[in-house]
Amino acid sequence: MEPQAPLAYRMRPTKIEDFVGQEHVVGEGMPLKRAIENDTVSSVILAGPPGTGKTTLAKIIAEATKAHFVQLNAVTSGVKDLKEVCTEAERMKTALKQRTLLFIDEIHRFNKAQQDALLPYVESAAVILIGATTQNPYFEVNSALVSRSQVYLLQPLAKQDLLTVLKRALEDKEGYGGAVKISVEALDRIASIAGGDARIALNALELAVLTVGKKMSLKDIEKLFRERSHRYDHSGEDHYNTISAFIKSLRGSDPDAALLWLFKMLVSGEEPRFLFRRMMIFASEDIGNADPRALQIVVSAWQAFEFVGLPEGEFFLAHACIYLAQAPKSNAVTVAKDAVKQVIHTAPTLEVPLHLRNAPVKGMRDQGYHKGYQYPHDDAGGVVKEHYFPMGMQPQDFYAPTDRGFEAEVRERLKRVREIVRK
Repeated sequence: MEPQAPLAYRMRPTKIEDFVGQEHVVGEGMPLKRAIENDTVSSVILAGPPGTGKTTLAKIIAEATKAHFVQLNAVTSGVKDLKEVCTEAERMKTALKQRTLLFIDEIHRFNKAQQDALLPYVESAAVILIGATTQNPYFEVNSALVSRSQVYLLQPLAKQDLLTVLKRALEDKEGYGGAVKISVEALDRIASIAGGDARIALNALELAVLTVGKKMSLKDIEKLFRERSHRYDHSGEDHYNTISAFIKSLRGSDPDAALLWLFKMLVSGEEPRFLFRRMMIFASEDIGNADPRALQIVVSAWQAFEFVGLPEGEFFLAHACIYLAQAPKSNAVTVAKDAVKQVIHTAPTLEVPLHLRNAPVKGMRDQGYHKGYQYPHDDAGGVVKEHYFPMGMQPQDFYAPTDRGFEAEVRERLKRVREIVRK
């Protein structure tokens, strides 16, 4: 291998037994590992963050298979390139009984027309597809392609796996062959800052060698790498995964975890107003009347943020986050909303009863509009027996308050009111 090539390129495994991590995909006895060893790989989609081994696995399959191996990059290849490869694959299958493995890197970058053009060749097994993507394939890849492929989700590498990769680079002749000395603490620090990405870990080691030399301490590494790498993108899967973790932590009443996810997004450049919007929705969706002040707190915190901005505005984000997490929870408002919408979609009629209709002119009153309506304020208790539902519809209890927080008081009051209104 070229000695001037980047360290990450030189250290890329070529055999499945040298592959590090992803035991749930290529561990002993796993289907993909057996398929690689037996040269029986069928169409697969490898999905996961950068540096988790997608391209490396594809290269290992290329080394192991007796099939004709072709690689395309979705960024630089078009429909014409795709059809040329697939047409040749059909010819080789028919004339030579030769299989073709087609590796498409960044397959999510193919548009719908390109993915549609590939589909018939995958369906007919003219090509065996190996697709690699950093995005969620269930969202970004043609569902027909996904359904005809085995999908393997690769995870960020564990710290111990990254240490294994780094130690191999230090000892292997394709790496530094034992010529570089680095303290255990310094190597541990490089593994920590890599954020589960083997490529970042190897690039960091290579940069440290080029910058510091062949003998390194923890102090050298900390001086060189002050910031840890965090995997986060504003529009891809990790954005949705992180906001999901944030909301679930709030719902689970864990303010500490909620703060962690909040600030992961914030320090990664997430728009603060997006975070406030999500918290405002949460205040009604997951707290509601269990603590009516929750919505007020978020709105006030957002207004304060607009006056002050960052970095001091972090106080208001944290304030709102902690309040929502500790507040009593209720989704009774959400359940009521959804139940009402369902009835509206299925009800045969939603005609307003005459006694509830407005009657601004005498002619409408003569038609019976407003007739019989009882004004609640005229009653000593402020509540009267009345039918407030559409014509022909029996009263229904859409809103069922819980016994948590302020909603327990609402529940008792509403129980008394309903007994009067519907008696």
